[in-house]
Amino acid sequence: MTAVRKPIAPPTVVPPNALHNLDPQSASRSTDEDLPASTHVGMGGKTVLRALVRYVPLMLLFVVWEIISRSSASMALLLPAPSAVVKAGIELAAEGTLQMDILASLQRVGVAMAFAALIGFPLGAALGGMRTFAWLFEPIVNFFRPIPPLAWIPLSIIWFGITDAQNEFIIFLAAFFPIVLSTMEGVRDIDQQLIRAARTLGASRTAIVCTVILPGALNSMFVGFRVGIGIAWMALVAGELVAATSGLGFLISQGRLLYRSDEIVVGMVVIGFIGLMLDGLVRLMQNLVMPWREER
Repeated sequence: MTAVRKPIAPPTVVPPNALHNLDPQSASRSTDEDLPASTHVGMGGKTVLRALVRYVPLMLLFVVWEIISRSSASMALLLPAPSAVVKAGIELAAEGTLQMDILASLQRVGVAMAFAALIGFPLGAALGGMRTFAWLFEPIVNFFRPIPPLAWIPLSIIWFGITDAQNEFIIFLAAFFPIVLSTMEGVRDIDQQLIRAARTLGASRTAIVCTVILPGALNSMFVGFRVGIGIAWMALVAGELVAATSGLGFLISQGRLLYRSDEIVVGMVVIGFIGLMLDGLVRLMQNLVMPWREER
């Protein structure tokens, strides 16, 4: 019996313009483009809602604070309610005192942080990347680092007097060492295999610094800068409490002398909000400079 052969089907030809569908990125892009506008609006609404939910515990904290403060007259005197703090803040803003103190404190922190970054980042990179330099100068850094910035206040008053330079010097010392140490550790934690590979490929020292060392240490540098900003505000308040004629620390000191606890809390709350905004600004800069970093 003769076997019957089945006809062979011709091969399927894929159109050239359909090859881009094999690319997952192209597929995802086309899928996103095909989504209706209402879907994009819904996704944006979820993002905004998630950002707002993050601050719910903070709002609950203010509610509990209001309830506790209103529980008795003595408690209201010792810890004024948020409503009383808002009222005092409005009064200070109407007088123009609050704005002047905020600007004075921001100016001191800004100048001090600029000098701390300009000196601290290069010094930390040199300590982390140059063994001989670190061997000579790291003991000096470790000697001055444990000395509290507040211990320098009497000496700084003798040097600079009761001026902005005196407060900026104290803030500089507070922010300088976290920046130096974080940068130093960030440079030291870079995988040496990456540096050897770059040298093998013929990269110059400048190219290695710009393409290997700097990207690898950026995260630690931003962490040190964020920590430095937080400590800087602590030093600012302490410096302005002792020797200043303006600023949020001076506002808190005046509230203590006048026994105005509401004005004291106004200064504290304003410092908290400014610190929160500055930290968010630094994190935004970090995300822009380091787009490969995963946000947690």
